[in-house]
Amino acid sequence: MKLIKKIFFVSLILNLGLFSNAKAVPESFADLAEKLMPSVVNISTTQTVKTSSNQFPFQFPPGSPFEEMFKDFQRPTERKASSLGSGFIIKEDGTVITNNHVIAGADDILVKVNSKEYKAKVIGADPYMDIAVLKMQTNDKFSPVNFGDSDKARVGDWVVAIGNPFGLGGTVTSGIVSARNRDIGMTRYDDFIQTDASINQGNSGGPLFNLKGEVVGINTAIIAPGQSGSIGIGFAIPANAAAKVIDQLVNYGETRRGWLGVRIQDVTKEIAEAVKLKKAEGALVASVGEKSPADKAGIKAGDIILEFDGKKIDTMRTLPKVVANTKVGKTVKLKVWRNKKLVTKSLKLGRLESSEEFKEKKTLPKKNEEIEIENLKISVRDLTKDDISSRNLKITEGVVITEILNKSPLKSLLNVNDIIIEVKRTPIKKSSDLRDVVNRIVKQGDKNVLLSIIDSNNRRRYLGVKLN
Repeated sequence: MKLIKKIFFVSLILNLGLFSNAKAVPESFADLAEKLMPSVVNISTTQTVKTSSNQFPFQFPPGSPFEEMFKDFQRPTERKASSLGSGFIIKEDGTVITNNHVIAGADDILVKVNSKEYKAKVIGADPYMDIAVLKMQTNDKFSPVNFGDSDKARVGDWVVAIGNPFGLGGTVTSGIVSARNRDIGMTRYDDFIQTDASINQGNSGGPLFNLKGEVVGINTAIIAPGQSGSIGIGFAIPANAAAKVIDQLVNYGETRRGWLGVRIQDVTKEIAEAVKLKKAEGALVASVGEKSPADKAGIKAGDIILEFDGKKIDTMRTLPKVVANTKVGKTVKLKVWRNKKLVTKSLKLGRLESSEEFKEKKTLPKKNEEIEIENLKISVRDLTKDDISSRNLKITEGVVITEILNKSPLKSLLNVNDIIIEVKRTPIKKSSDLRDVVNRIVKQGDKNVLLSIIDSNNRRRYLGVKLN
């Protein structure tokens, strides 16, 4: 009996020792939130959206005398669209960090600090990592926050998010680091911190803090099936990776990334076995850009890059991040697997922003123009890749409803952001298809139209509509 008591006593001491080393659950985040709130800002932007109006149901052949008479029925119109996001101050002079997608294409940017608004301009933006640096147009002084070491953020650590979800500024949520090094296919440099702290639309660009009040991430994306809002899966750009880009944007107004000039793919187990590589590792070169640094160094399609500048390339996704963080112009050595043996190559690293690859990427496509469908009293735009990925859609073509007027026959039947994919069994691939099909139906004298749509819950439905 005494022996059992001794064993129990020793076990109790050991367990107490383990609990004493564990971090205590915070009793409250109130002090932390009060300290950080003045450094988190709300961002609102406005941009001009052009709408092509086609109010007349008939089309005239070129040169027809009626074409000039009815040209006013096809006049373009403009309207202002707005969006909301979050950000945080990193300098007393009003330098603000946010996501690039929050301010992309904006005509005007307003930054709200507490209850006061300031106009802001873009100092620099990086679409690759989705980061933008703004400067408020004022001589006022502000309370900045500091970046922490995001590499020290461990799965299970407490984190706090502050932002402007759905326009509700000054919203504080808490959670933990759910995972590290997440690749969600958003950018070539994906290395997100995953968190279950509630993040919703409007949180983009806001900070993710550790319990020391240091920024360990920039809230950027969420998984929200059917636009359902936060389900506890949010993603933040790690502070360490973001800080390097921010320094370049502040100092140069642009990024300066290393560039190799190759297109790569994963090395599968089957590929590794076929080329007699011991295990599936490295980055397989699918193609080499003409006159790129890789081309000049003799890198060939089919090579497997195993090491870059002394850093092991364990998977394909490691290479772009390592290359981007290497100084432009540096001479580096690569170890590649070719013809069943290891080969060493030396090359001078180029600059991504000077490459044709980057220039093509940076050339922004024309704004997704909206078209007014007069007979339905709605405006629509083409479905985009962003729509497909953000909503996890199973379709690749259709048109998104952007506006429904009060007199529309769809007013009580559909909602903005619903997607029209068919009209009377005719597939609708783009906005002009919908306009032409509806105009043809009206011309034929039909009063009823059968629509096939995808609603906000990603469910396909058929809808009978009586035209006005």
